[in-house]
Amino acid sequence: MEQTFQEMLPELVDAITAKYKASDLLLGKNDKQLPVRAELINILNGFKDLLFPGYFNDEHIDNDIAAFYTGQKLSNLHQKMKKQVAMALAYGKDTSITANSPEIQAEAEHICCAFFQTIPIIQEYLLLDVKAGYDGDPAANSMEQIIFSYPGFYAIFVYRLAHELYKLNVPFIPRVMTEHAHSKTGIDINAGAVIGKHFFMDHGTGIVIGETTIIGEYVKLYQGVTLGALSTRGGQHLSGVKRHPTIKDRVTIYSNATILGGETVIGRDCVIGGGAFITSSIPECTRVSVTPPDLSIKNDTINTHSDLSATEYIYEI
Repeated sequence: MEQTFQEMLPELVDAITAKYKASDLLLGKNDKQLPVRAELINILNGFKDLLFPGYFNDEHIDNDIAAFYTGQKLSNLHQKMKKQVAMALAYGKDTSITANSPEIQAEAEHICCAFFQTIPIIQEYLLLDVKAGYDGDPAANSMEQIIFSYPGFYAIFVYRLAHELYKLNVPFIPRVMTEHAHSKTGIDINAGAVIGKHFFMDHGTGIVIGETTIIGEYVKLYQGVTLGALSTRGGQHLSGVKRHPTIKDRVTIYSNATILGGETVIGRDCVIGGGAFITSSIPECTRVSVTPPDLSIKNDTINTHSDLSATEYIYEI
C-alpha cells in the first residue's frame, strides 16, 4: 500500500536534517547570520528615495524641508547598512566573533563612513548617466522619464552603489545588490567593473559586464552586448586576474556584439557593429562591422489561375 505523507514524514525529516549536519552551507556557520536579502533591497529603495526624491514614492520635497529630509534618510540608511555590513563581516570570522563584537562594529562603522562619503559623487555620476540616456535615445521624452522608467538606468544606479562597497571589500552585499538588479532588468553588471561617467545602455536587456571590465567615459552599449572573459576554466585560480576587456572613451557597441579577454582593448572613438565577435584589440577611431548574410525569401503563394511556380527572391543586406 502506498504510504501517506504522515507516514513518510519521519523518514524525510531524517534525510534532510542529516544533510544539515553534514554541510555548513545548509545551516550556516554556527550562530552566524548572512546579510538579509530583503533588507538589502529595502536599502536600495531607500537610496532611490534619497538620491531622487519624489520619483519612487508619494513624498513631496521642497527646498524648505530638503535638509531635514536628507538628514533623516541618511541616518536611517546608515543604521540599516551598518547592521548588514556587520553581519557580512562577521560571517567569515572565528566563531567567537559576532556581528555585535566591538571589533566588527568598529570595522562596519569605518566602512559605512567611507561609503557614505561617496554618495554625493555617486549622485553626480548618476545625473550624468541620466543625461547620457536622454542624449542617446531619441525616444526619451524627458530626463525624468529616464530616471522613472528606464531599466538600464536602474541597473547603473545599483551598480554605482555596489561598486563602492566592492572597493571597500564588503563580502556578499555588492553581489546581492547587482544580482537583484540583474533579476529585475536582465542586465548583469558585476560590482567589480569600473565604469566611467556619462554611461548609457540602450534597451539594455541581455547586457553582461564582467568583474574586471574597465569602461571609459561617454560609452554607449546596446542590448545583448557581452564584455566577458575568454575562458573561465581556470576557476578560482583566475580570481583577481584581468579577464575582461577595456573599453576606452566615446565607444559605441551595437547589439549582440561580444568582446572577450583581459588583454583586449577597444580604442577611443570606436564603433563596434552588431553581432561582432572580438578577442583582440581594436585601434582607436575604428569602425568594426560584420558582413551580413544573404537573406533568402521564398514566396510560396499558389496562383490558382496559372501554372506559375513559387518565386524565390534573393536580397543582399
